[in-house]
Amino acid sequence: MSVRGADSLGGRAAVVGIGATEFSKDSGRSELKLAVEAVRAALDDAGLTPDDVDGLVTFTMDTSPEITVAQAAGIGELSFFSRIHYGGGAACATVQQAAMAVATGVADVVVCYRAFNERSGRRFGSGVQQREPTAEGAALGWNLPFGLLTPASWVAMAAQRYLHAYGLTPDVFGHVAVTDRRHAARNPAAYFYGKPITLADHAASPWIVEPLRLLDCCQETDGGQAIVVTSTERARDLRRPPAVIVAAAQGAGRAQEQMTSFYRDGLTGLPEMGVVARQLWRSSGLSPSDIDVGILYDHFTPFVLMQLEEFGFCAPGEAAGFVEADALPLNTHGGQLGEAYLHGMNGIAEAVRQIRGSAVNQVSGAARTLVTAGTGVPTSGLILGTDD
Repeated sequence: MSVRGADSLGGRAAVVGIGATEFSKDSGRSELKLAVEAVRAALDDAGLTPDDVDGLVTFTMDTSPEITVAQAAGIGELSFFSRIHYGGGAACATVQQAAMAVATGVADVVVCYRAFNERSGRRFGSGVQQREPTAEGAALGWNLPFGLLTPASWVAMAAQRYLHAYGLTPDVFGHVAVTDRRHAARNPAAYFYGKPITLADHAASPWIVEPLRLLDCCQETDGGQAIVVTSTERARDLRRPPAVIVAAAQGAGRAQEQMTSFYRDGLTGLPEMGVVARQLWRSSGLSPSDIDVGILYDHFTPFVLMQLEEFGFCAPGEAAGFVEADALPLNTHGGQLGEAYLHGMNGIAEAVRQIRGSAVNQVSGAARTLVTAGTGVPTSGLILGTDD
């Protein structure tokens, strides 16, 4: 896809299977075992077997290589395997890669997966502990010596500027947290099942890095999630209603860094997500008014507000009121704040459930879902739809 024109991928592939492990704080098993459990569950959901699979896609950060997962899951020969960089920004791009492989005939059935013990093992929230010198890591050298060591501290810089630019207070972020937790409270798979919060709870939660409070920050989770992609034609003969990939996009902005893009022209938006938004709207022919459900990457609440603005659901600085008004069903699984932090892959699964009509918090008549991947980094997005 070019940033200057529409692509022809839409409608040529579909998600036909989703599978996950339980979401926990201590899985008690290896990340490879979690990956294999999720892959097998997704294939079973699709009515397929390991013998049907000829492609695998995951994140560069995943510790379970494609060939190892294939061997452990009983998958045979592979004609396609791929990894996407930039942490949570990779989530929707794994499905895009799978769709491109299917659409071009490189592979027939591709499974996207992500598995980690992010709570009981390596915790991303603990920040940078040690880093080998790399060109990519050089940007962090301008921030780490001043105490900006964690993702929360990096996001706090942009969040503070956002509040200042629009004359807002940190309380506005609470609308995202309350919305996510309301949905999680009704989702038995969510870690915070049965535990909604109020705006007062949000305001009373401790500061992590001003202006971010504890309830502005996503969970740390152990678990695995897998997504099965095949052609739209084959999808029609399988077990579940297909979630057609209407559009898929990746995006990186000018002067892009990983979480520390502080030297761009402004800090009140997410230019990388703006690139994704323009490509999704251009290629799908859709607009914000056509979207029935939004599954927006919510590792930190301020970036949910900025995403809504980048996609044009509301004007800059107005997203908190948009969320408060429930103008768009948002993160109906509970998001990473309420259900689990699976680098956004569980959000893709929720988008599929909404299209199937099987979500716990089902939106009546949901025919188009928008899904986004990690923000503050080069990122990706999807629009999934019914097979019209």
